[in-house]
Amino acid sequence: MTFTKTSQKFGQWADSRANTVFGLGFSSEQHLTKFAEKFQEVKEAAKLARDRSQEKTETSSNHSRESSHEIPTSPQASSVNGTDDEKATRPAAIETLLKNDNDRIKLVSAQGSTATNKWEQELQSLGENNARLSIALQESTNNVEHWKKQLLECKEEGDRLRQKIVELEGQCADFTEEKERNTRLSRIVKELEADINEKEQELERLREDVQLIPQLMEQCEDLQKRLQAAENTNKELENKTKSLKSNIEESRHKQGNLKKELTSFLEVLDGKIDELHGFRQGLAKLGMDN
Repeated sequence: MTFTKTSQKFGQWADSRANTVFGLGFSSEQHLTKFAEKFQEVKEAAKLARDRSQEKTETSSNHSRESSHEIPTSPQASSVNGTDDEKATRPAAIETLLKNDNDRIKLVSAQGSTATNKWEQELQSLGENNARLSIALQESTNNVEHWKKQLLECKEEGDRLRQKIVELEGQCADFTEEKERNTRLSRIVKELEADINEKEQELERLREDVQLIPQLMEQCEDLQKRLQAAENTNKELENKTKSLKSNIEESRHKQGNLKKELTSFLEVLDGKIDELHGFRQGLAKLGMDN
């Protein structure tokens, strides 16, 4: 089994034989790290014990084949980490293993005194194995109680997590509304940013126009001077116009007088012409009479 950190304060591992996934929650990340390290140490120790037990079992099997007797294969020490049903049957399996080993030793001892020393050594080795298996059985029993407590805590943690999930699902609707509101606000912010950009561009144009104001002021002053000069010129022209108008009136009055005098002169001239014409006619008559 492999312990996996699923978050900063939670870890889990799977037992494929029991088809079960276990999980633990911790109050801090340091506790989770310490548990993961201890889990790995226990895993390596169990593997080492299983390898040693397997070597002893293979040695015993080789000895039994030499004596031409069929001896059942002893279960491996890995059963220490088995399921709850396997853990419940471990004492009986260990007692059966020890009984079979003792029967085999007695049977082999009866074959002859030549194998006595060898089987005494085997007996000592089996005694050591028995002691180690007893210790492993005790540790396994303690671990079972410990893991039962851990399982109960995991169930409680699972119930709390389920309640938390229900609360989170209740908050999910609020989160959706908040998300929609944030979306609307984001759209408004983008529109405002676009308006700000336009205003900044307009402000930049105004700044450029402001830089032209001194030139415009100078032009305005120049125009004012020209306007003043034009007004003065206009006044002078008005004065001249008034003078010309008065002169024209006088000329018209003089022309009127001249026309009257000319008319009277023409009338006099017509009279004189008539008199001259009469005088010519008189002369003509006188010439005809002569």
